[in-house]
Amino acid sequence: IDKHQMNIEVTRGRSEIYDILTHLTFLMIESHKIMKQVLVGDNGSTTRDWKCLEAVVGKTKLTQQEKEVAVTHVATILGRTFEEVMSVYNDFATAKNPHQFLSTIYHLGNLAKKEILDGEKRLVTFSPVLRERLGHHIHGDKWALRIKQHLVDHNLFDRPLHIISANLHSVMNSLYGPKALEAKLKNSDRMELFATLSNDAAKKDRDAIKKHALANGMSYLKDESGTNIDVQIFDMSQCQYMDVDFCSVSFRESEENTKPVLIVMDYAFGEQAYETMDELLKPYKDENGKLHLMNMKSINIMGKAGILEGDKGDIMVPDAHVFEGTADNYPFKNKLTKKDLKTDGINVVAGSMVTVLGTSLQNKDLLQFFYSSSWRVIGLEMEGAHYQKAIQAASRVRRSINKKINVRYAYYASDNPLKTGHTLASGGLGLTGVKPVYVITEKILEQIMENSVAPEISTPNII
Repeated sequence: IDKHQMNIEVTRGRSEIYDILTHLTFLMIESHKIMKQVLVGDNGSTTRDWKCLEAVVGKTKLTQQEKEVAVTHVATILGRTFEEVMSVYNDFATAKNPHQFLSTIYHLGNLAKKEILDGEKRLVTFSPVLRERLGHHIHGDKWALRIKQHLVDHNLFDRPLHIISANLHSVMNSLYGPKALEAKLKNSDRMELFATLSNDAAKKDRDAIKKHALANGMSYLKDESGTNIDVQIFDMSQCQYMDVDFCSVSFRESEENTKPVLIVMDYAFGEQAYETMDELLKPYKDENGKLHLMNMKSINIMGKAGILEGDKGDIMVPDAHVFEGTADNYPFKNKLTKKDLKTDGINVVAGSMVTVLGTSLQNKDLLQFFYSSSWRVIGLEMEGAHYQKAIQAASRVRRSINKKINVRYAYYASDNPLKTGHTLASGGLGLTGVKPVYVITEKILEQIMENSVAPEISTPNII
């Protein structure tokens, strides 16, 4: 808004608010640590290191010597070595201010100085609009309605529907990659090919797959609701599925109106998973006011999570979600098993998982408790309990979908927060994450295909 105020638009619900407040709190704590290092006495005097930093902040041009002198003073303030500060210096640089790191440290400390000496407090307020809308599914309702309208407009609504929560490349690549990149597959293993698709140099191949998919049954719905969740819809009657290894003969020969429609939604964020899934599973109201139940056959969740019993790249198969901070727990029958996902080079663990409130609202003590106590949790993530709450509400309370709907959950491990060197801070998965992603994706698709043979589609329900 101006140099004194920042406004944040919340579209993902409470989980987003938790994260914003958590990280603002972290920044506030760090700013006070800085100020404690530079204040001398009670009269507001500061150390020479701080005065030297103050003298160079705001300058966009510094000689190498001036930069190194400034870094030396900052290193003293932060209690770090010169080499440690230099190693992160350029990560903060921007085109307008290559010395942004110095500005960041200075302004953090200066805010704390104003709080301590002048009594100026940082204020976080929640707008009346946010308080009014929170929990009302404003964005999720628009998002879900657009998907249902697309299904109706393209005569897909009454077909067998399968929701897949995953990234927006693995399902598309698995279904269309073998045909779009047929020539390359002759000299390459499928997993090797998928691994190369994540490289910057493979943009041409990624574009080829997407172009082929859009011409053969895939539709792409760029988000317009504010959820920031894009959607792909696959009409499997148009997909050249005979080129995919995991499509059975019986499925290929089945009636066209029994062939599934896949609704692939990009990852939700925390409690947003409940809002979007809850709205998506509600009946569709037509122009005459009649409610039409969705012909939902399965809901499949593939995500990445922190593992407590294994290493990066392992796979977790949950049988229950435990919600952090409450006694809420959601056991379920997972159609995916350890045996289904067991493959060379990948370890698979099964058990309950904890759904945490935010990306940083947990620590080693909390995770160690869930891991070593009778909860016997194998990993942590942010959406599972929210998804399952919506599924159980729709299937067992509202009865808008079949109460025996097939549910599949599987996660690949992005980190192990209890093991040094395996945390998120140690870096991303890289190519280690490619194989588990596609192993899970292809097993989900295989089971959907195998269960998609039916003599005829049931008459659509109207309530």
